[in-house]
Amino acid sequence: METLEAIRTRQSVRRFSEQPVEPAKLTAVLEAVRRAPSWSNLQCWSLVVVTDPAVREKLSELSFVESFFAAYGYKSNPAQKGIAQAPVVIVACADPAKSGALHDQPYYMADLGIATQNLMLAAHDQGLGTVFVGVYDEEQVKALLGIPAALKVVGLFPLGYPAGELKGGPPRKPLEEFVHYGTWRQ
Repeated sequence: METLEAIRTRQSVRRFSEQPVEPAKLTAVLEAVRRAPSWSNLQCWSLVVVTDPAVREKLSELSFVESFFAAYGYKSNPAQKGIAQAPVVIVACADPAKSGALHDQPYYMADLGIATQNLMLAAHDQGLGTVFVGVYDEEQVKALLGIPAALKVVGLFPLGYPAGELKGGPPRKPLEEFVHYGTWRQ
């Protein structure tokens, strides 16, 4: 798949088939993370690859933070079932000490954003689906998976073959709505 086609057609997948992810495809996705650029090439990321169904179920439970979803009128996390259903869940972590900060902005978030975009595009290229899950009880996820206290859990990525047919990428704003040439237009 060409890069621009992958970007244009990738979409978030929240329902997965029971088909297992082949080791070579999982390795290709992990390799895409490894190849991502990062602050001073420090590569602040660590990944926990979860395949145990009981642990995936527990991660699913930890992805519902009632106070967050209640504020938005949700009774559940739309991606919650997918976490338990997907044959693989990749938990993306960052070590803030292995990244930089500039203008009070911690760059580990940018480092992981780039790395996990690579993850999502590589998954799509391999015929797999995933979705970024950013709401979870971080301390309980860390305790469940033995993640060191100094690390930050940045996201959960259920990974597997999509259940049902995909329709292509979601609608996007036209360029005119967010691109400014030369200076900010009023």
